Amino acid sequence: MTANGSGGPLAGLNVVDFSGMISGGFATMLLADFGADVVKVEHPEHTDPLRDWPPMENGTSLWWKSIGRNKQCITLDLKSDDGRDLALELVEEADVVFENFRPGKMEEWDLGYETLKGVNEGIIFVRISGYGQTGPMSHKPGFGTVAEAMSGWAHVNGFPDQEPLLPPISLADLVAALFAVQSTMFAVFERDVGANASGEGQVIDVSLYEPLFRLFVSDVEQYDKKGNVPGRTGNQHPNAAPRGVYETADGYIALSASAQAIFERVMHAIDRPELIGDERFETNEKRVENADEMDAVIEAWTRQRSTEDAIDIMEENDAIVGPINDIAEVFEDEQFRARNDIVEIEDEDVGPLKTPNTVPKFSRTPGAVSHAGPRHGEHNEAVFRDRLDLSEEDLETLREQGVI
Repeated sequence: MTANGSGGPLAGLNVVDFSGMISGGFATMLLADFGADVVKVEHPEHTDPLRDWPPMENGTSLWWKSIGRNKQCITLDLKSDDGRDLALELVEEADVVFENFRPGKMEEWDLGYETLKGVNEGIIFVRISGYGQTGPMSHKPGFGTVAEAMSGWAHVNGFPDQEPLLPPISLADLVAALFAVQSTMFAVFERDVGANASGEGQVIDVSLYEPLFRLFVSDVEQYDKKGNVPGRTGNQHPNAAPRGVYETADGYIALSASAQAIFERVMHAIDRPELIGDERFETNEKRVENADEMDAVIEAWTRQRSTEDAIDIMEENDAIVGPINDIAEVFEDEQFRARNDIVEIEDEDVGPLKTPNTVPKFSRTPGAVSHAGPRHGEHNEAVFRDRLDLSEEDLETLREQGVI
């Protein structure tokens, strides 16, 4: 077991998290879910802004309870000399440090990479910012909304006759967090495991816009060679048809049938096998060109049936189809239940609390959720006294000085 009370494949990986909000917080949460010891550092007075995000339960943010889970929380004023010294003591024993301040802020506090490297040659320094540590925009503050626009994502999201559509989740932050986690593990491997393990740390520079941009597979190549500028296609796909959302008598279903064999199964399911040889639909390329007509045929059939009946008939014909769940339906979905995708934990602030389980699932060293987001400074004594060997007198002095 690790300090956060859970096992997992990352047991023994020590992480110091100076970041706030979503991108860094979600990244270190994922590491903690799989056993890393994550010490989350907050200012003694100014907490992570997520602690104030609604909705609240008993005065506590449910956002914080989710993204702060499995971590140890301490307070530390990084701008003070004593706070900086204590931070460096934590870094001495750490494998990875996360921060997501505006570029240059850590250097202002004399906590830049060269300083961290001075106390720990192997430290991996993960820096998340709006535009990266370099470039003409690097000095600007960055938020996910702007990254979603700048990356090209918002331009292609939505329907052709409507404005660009931003996502209803913090997509840029969350995707950046995923890239930060994978790059962290790349760096750990290079340092500790690879054929020529270097034993040295390095800086990982993660922006909010670049990970989203990287999800556009082949768009750069298409523009370079063909001059193609993708537009908004709604629920249709520019390279596959039929594919989309189809209205039923009581809701909607999602269907994907780009492969020829699956398309033919769908035509049999809706009792229109003659359309298999129709010149408008006989190949995927032609179906993309005539996607509106294809969708109209399918939706004329789905509208006459309930969601449940439409899915049952499609699945009897081995088509690939599924419901469009809201969160209440997710709670009741048999697949989610069978996979134990939502677990319940006890929390001293909000009581029994359901939270997403860890994913993916490991056969031998699974992750686990041991506790929800802790209180502000809840682990000060556990970390400063047990890890840094400070006395109670030391702690009291630091409290009086506002360092912790």
